Amino acid sequence: MQQVNTNHARNEEAATVKVWDLFIRCFHWSMVLGCVTAFISGEMHAAAIHEFVGYALCVLLAARVYWGFKGSEYARFRSFIFPLGEVLAYARAMFKGHPKHYYGHNPAGALMVFALIGLLALIFASGLLTLGTIDFGGPLAFLANLVSDETSYASRHLHEILPNVGLVLVLLHVLGVAVGSIQHNENLVRAMLTGKKKSLSLTSSTSQNDK
Repeated sequence: MQQVNTNHARNEEAATVKVWDLFIRCFHWSMVLGCVTAFISGEMHAAAIHEFVGYALCVLLAARVYWGFKGSEYARFRSFIFPLGEVLAYARAMFKGHPKHYYGHNPAGALMVFALIGLLALIFASGLLTLGTIDFGGPLAFLANLVSDETSYASRHLHEILPNVGLVLVLLHVLGVAVGSIQHNENLVRAMLTGKKKSLSLTSSTSQNDK
């Protein structure tokens, strides 16, 4: 029995590929926790917590951008930059229920990654500008006498609106993960915990058997 269990474990190991490195997994779940905390603290007007978490998320995002150029294969931005034709082809296949399987980010997931990174950068920038020009704090406090009141309050308004846009993107991301998990018969949430995904050969075999 022990031999059977050992062989089964080895077969499972051989059927998976290490995709997400430790940094990516820690970044992903830290960002989830941080964004939830930032959103709640913002709604509760807990300024000290909101500011601290905001700085922490800024550091996290900067580290992710660095890792996008210097990290492991599937963490690098170049590994999930797709031509428009491939993005459209993936979208069509996804709606038909048989999208191509990718080890790293698929074209839809890649678009979401870049959209979230861009949105987070705008949220952080507007937050820092608001902190500096309205609350006279943070690294941009020197701009308080250089920026007009209209710009300051526009920045604050933007900082209040953008998280709601982010919430919509996150819901779309969760939906995409759920759909992808079903279509590829693979637990993508677990993959972001373990770092391992199905091998393409196993996925192709499963797809053939499902037809």
